Amino acid sequence: MTVLDVDAPDISELVTEDDEPVDNIRSEKSQRILTAPLYDSWEGPTSQDGEERRKFLAAANVGLFSSVRTLPLVPDAFLSLDVEVDPEYLSREHRTYFFWEFGKPPDVVIEIVSNKKGGELTSKRSGYARMRVSYYVVWDPELILGSKELYAFRLTDGIYQPIAEPVFEVCGLRLVLWDGTFEGVTTRWLRWARLDATLIPTGKEARAAAEAQAAAARGEAAAAKGEAAAAKGEAAAAKGEAAAAKDEAAAANERSRRLADQLRALGVDPGEA
Repeated sequence: MTVLDVDAPDISELVTEDDEPVDNIRSEKSQRILTAPLYDSWEGPTSQDGEERRKFLAAANVGLFSSVRTLPLVPDAFLSLDVEVDPEYLSREHRTYFFWEFGKPPDVVIEIVSNKKGGELTSKRSGYARMRVSYYVVWDPELILGSKELYAFRLTDGIYQPIAEPVFEVCGLRLVLWDGTFEGVTTRWLRWARLDATLIPTGKEARAAAEAQAAAARGEAAAAKGEAAAAKGEAAAAKGEAAAAKDEAAAANERSRRLADQLRALGVDPGEA
């Protein structure tokens, strides 16, 4: 992790936001599925001592300013560990991602290809390398740049080297391609997952899973209650059968006693009858 300790420069002339819209609806949803689930369902990575969860910032379509002398880059999404949004985030100096304010570049930056003009594998790749972003991922869902859909790079000695899979041990996360439905749109999505490839669920998915678990627990409780009632019924039946057997034995003893009395009355020894 690169930590910056510099004085804040004059940003009065910097353009930190504009009115340009996102590319399209899919781009907007693709950005949101890369940020919202982290806040909905991820606790953040553990600290080195394993006792605390580290803070993080996940954002989409936010400018990254490494210097007032260079133009910013605006990734589709990024993840930065050990930082948090300043309470005064509406003030100009905290409204975007200034490296000198957050103290470091993001750990992972993601670009989604929508046309051939973005320079994701050329100018942006070299730009994020100069910014010292540790990991850079390019997703090309429509194969605009070639036959490969997903590109992942790790910064090594100031240069991005390709890596086989977008796995980020430092974050405890990886990126995976997932075919499914998000907010009513069924297609392929780039999503965050844990290192074992288990998806970080969206809020809706987490609620559905919790409801399913609750329903299963209720079903198990009802089944256990039914089994207990059945066992109680069997015990009651067994008790009834035992009582009936006892009554039958008592009745048999009573009949035997009366018969013995009758035999004695006739002068017959019951033991010899």
